[in-house]
Amino acid sequence: MTQGPLSDKAGDRAAIVGVTMMVGVALLAATDAVLVRFLAGGVHPFVIGFTRALFGLLVFLPFILSRPGILQSNYRFRHVLRAALKLASLIAFFFAFALSPLADVTAIMFAAPIFVTVGAWVFLSEQPRAIRVIAVIVGFVGVLLVLRPGQGAAVSPGLAFALVGALLTAVIQLLLKPMSGRDPTETLVAWNLIATVPIAAIPAAIVWETPTPAEWGLLALQGALGALNMGLVTRAFSLAEASLLVPIDFLRLPLVAGMAYLFFAESVPLATWIGGTVIFAATLLMARSARARPERP
Repeated sequence: MTQGPLSDKAGDRAAIVGVTMMVGVALLAATDAVLVRFLAGGVHPFVIGFTRALFGLLVFLPFILSRPGILQSNYRFRHVLRAALKLASLIAFFFAFALSPLADVTAIMFAAPIFVTVGAWVFLSEQPRAIRVIAVIVGFVGVLLVLRPGQGAAVSPGLAFALVGALLTAVIQLLLKPMSGRDPTETLVAWNLIATVPIAAIPAAIVWETPTPAEWGLLALQGALGALNMGLVTRAFSLAEASLLVPIDFLRLPLVAGMAYLFFAESVPLATWIGGTVIFAATLLMARSARARPERP
């Protein structure tokens, strides 16, 4: 009985550390978007995808070598498929960041959980609950607000790439759901990096132009930050509940907006703020509905 308060304090400390890590994740994600925009003028997105995977693997390699047992997996082909889809989603977002306002792309990225929910209904035979149906409808309204259709022009190519990236992210999450039940997180991260490098090398070789020393520096930084981001996300969710951490992800939007204004003089229209908020509110509604689901007797 005397250990109860101590256990609560330890849990509170862990939650604070998890929240702090998620703030770091939001900051790293915003920095990543800015780095892609800086690189976009001289480095093809295929090359950015390859170098990101390569430098990320180099950062993670000492951990893999120190724990070779993490490479034991219940899956083979699925790791390769997941890596290919992950690469495709990253490249789609790289194109989007190069072509469209950073805040608009970031807002669209929040739509991935909405697509996951719809995919689970269609492909995993999950029963749609009323609150989630409402959340999906609200989320799509938010997406339309960001896309702003009917205002004189079709959806921009950049935001089309962002939508493709969000859809692919949802497919990856649906694929990952059964895999995470048998393979530990470290194994999933390691195999994703290992499989992505050779896959990414093929399209990169087709368009290859050797980056400048300055571009190499930014590419190395981006790869290292990407690997650090994965590690922080994994650790944060092991320390605190998802319902506590998910809202922090919304920090990405104001952080990206601030950096985009600072470095590229991009202003964020009101529709993007409203749409991004609506999309994120729908995501939170889904998270709450999952937490509130009654246990089966």
